[in-house]
Amino acid sequence: MVRVPNLTRADALSAVRNPLAFIAERWTPTTRTVRRAALAALVMSVVIVVTGGAVRLTSSGLGCPTWPKCTDESLTATSEMGFHGAIEFGNRMLTYVLCAAVGWAIVAARSQKPWRRGLTRLGWAQFWIVMSNAVLGGIVVLVGLNPYTVAAHFLLSTALITVAALMWQRTREGDGAPRPLVGGAVQQFVWCLVVAAVLLIAVGTVVTGAGPHAGDSSEVDRMHVSWENVAKLHAVLAWIVVTLTFALWFVLKAVDAPRGPLHRTRDLFLILLSQGVVGYVQYFTDLPEALVAVHMLGSCLVWIGVVRVLLALRERPEIVADVPGPATESALTRA
Repeated sequence: MVRVPNLTRADALSAVRNPLAFIAERWTPTTRTVRRAALAALVMSVVIVVTGGAVRLTSSGLGCPTWPKCTDESLTATSEMGFHGAIEFGNRMLTYVLCAAVGWAIVAARSQKPWRRGLTRLGWAQFWIVMSNAVLGGIVVLVGLNPYTVAAHFLLSTALITVAALMWQRTREGDGAPRPLVGGAVQQFVWCLVVAAVLLIAVGTVVTGAGPHAGDSSEVDRMHVSWENVAKLHAVLAWIVVTLTFALWFVLKAVDAPRGPLHRTRDLFLILLSQGVVGYVQYFTDLPEALVAVHMLGSCLVWIGVVRVLLALRERPEIVADVPGPATESALTRA
């Protein structure tokens, strides 16, 4: 048994003033723990998107008709609110699970020795995005599921996934200066892929905003565009992303790029093919709810794949402290 030190009054005051520093002084997580914490935050950022989609697909968007309470009289869903109230309130509760995952990532990053300040900042960036999106989610409810606010809600969730994926990648790297693994022309090509993927996701929110799944069984305003035409534009952008990814793989092979960029590009291509199959099947089967949910998950995985391809174009080595050699040590001794 490990003896637990007594907590003095000074320790208690220190914990109140700066709890993160207090924990960091007494706990040093392993590198694996920090990576798992960052991965947990990334996984939960994807889960909250999928469950949010479930709220919309089950027409439970106004299951709790107000915010921050579920009703004017109750903080939680009541039995009278039935299935829709339970779904909407359950999704709200998952926000606390997401906050816990992000909090664990922050604590683990802050407690790592040596302290990597950049990792901690990425954790705090996730926290503030979660808080902002929680407020935006409340506004979505208060304005009756306005499709433009719903689209903004999803895009902010995508920003959260971006930061979470970046933090997870940074836990697997050092803090040295980035060193490119490919030439400038290839990097520019990948940035074209990133821009195309951003447009693909943005147009996807318009398809959602104009499509039949409004998020509630009551009359909800939709984006006044033809969702079928927008869906076709979305498909064109998807093919552009697929083509760019396929071309990137050949370019990386031609320039004899390292395995990292090649493998990340291959992974993205496979994800895109799977997502394309789901997209076409759901389009020709009148958007069944289950397939739409799978497509939302695929959207998150596609974006994570794009971010990983971008980050794979460089490496960041560990910072190694200068160790005096024999000659230096002799000089220091003589001095």
